[in-house]
Amino acid sequence: MSYPLAMKIGLHCLVLPFAVAALAACSGGKPPAKTGAAPALASLVVHAEPARREQVWDGVVEAVNQVTLAAQTNARVLALPYDVNDTVPAGAVLVRFTDVEQKSARSTAQAQIASAQAAYAEALASYRRFAAIYAKGYVATAQLDQQRARRDAALAALQSARAQLAQAGQQLDYTVLRAPYAGVVTRRFVHVGQAVQAGPPAPQPLIALESLDRLRVDVRVPQSAVGAIRRFHAADVLPADAGGRRIPAGEVSVFPYADPATHTFDVRLQLPGDQTGLYPGMTVKVAFATGQARRLLVPASALVQRGEILGVYVLGRHGVMLRQLRTGYRYGDRVEVLAGLDDGERIATDPVAALKYLDEQHAAGASAHD
Repeated sequence: MSYPLAMKIGLHCLVLPFAVAALAACSGGKPPAKTGAAPALASLVVHAEPARREQVWDGVVEAVNQVTLAAQTNARVLALPYDVNDTVPAGAVLVRFTDVEQKSARSTAQAQIASAQAAYAEALASYRRFAAIYAKGYVATAQLDQQRARRDAALAALQSARAQLAQAGQQLDYTVLRAPYAGVVTRRFVHVGQAVQAGPPAPQPLIALESLDRLRVDVRVPQSAVGAIRRFHAADVLPADAGGRRIPAGEVSVFPYADPATHTFDVRLQLPGDQTGLYPGMTVKVAFATGQARRLLVPASALVQRGEILGVYVLGRHGVMLRQLRTGYRYGDRVEVLAGLDDGERIATDPVAALKYLDEQHAAGASAHD
């Protein structure tokens, strides 16, 4: 679901009276030292950068290629070489059935072809003899027509026998079910020894397969957000626990109709290949571009975390001080700052060195007082 700015402020601005005290404790339990100039620490001046305004919604990862294979012949399950969660290559045998009836039907069709072939050869030879003597006027036209009809009937019988052989061969092929593409077996509907039927009323499902080579994300968004999504047609997928990794969507497709029950639109995002760590059924965040904005980013290595409190060491004319931040999403090795830091301020990029500097300043101040 989306997290508008107002909601983010409500969720993150739980500033407790002891928050400042907690940050001070992170610096050694004493107020920051005040000096006339900023110390010589590794630092960075942060500036707001042009960026796109985003709305974030929850999505579900799906396999582009997913299929439930069904029975196409009546037989009994003989072998199931793969189980659920097994990875199979393209063309691998998924289900093998008994084939006694199918082989018998093929043998019968082959015998019928041999008989029909002999009958056709005899009818063709007879027709040719009658045609030869018909040209000399020894037979009537009706007799030639009778031989022609006999030849044509024999040819039709031969073609029918060939069709029956092709059908019998197809039924025999159906006794070995192969994977149409490489993927993962997600479900088995039958067991070894179970009899299956091709129908009616419907073919019996056998095994479900999903390919991990091509993935997509399906998101349901409210109708109020569809206009901006259609206008910008850009989105990033944010996998959970991915260290700030953002995956640009290859294609953003908005369905042209809404669900009448929920009044939401389906948005489908195609993902580029080789997305390790993503699997069908997983939930991810999807950030849709909805406009233009400016974003303040700081290096993640500059952040100081104590419990649930995040902050950075700010370098100014009063020295070094630890300041609490409210952060947003992570962008690679940088984190968005929503509140607590202004454009143009200087921060320490090495928080360990900054803390060491503060300790030295506190120790020097304590010695001077003694």
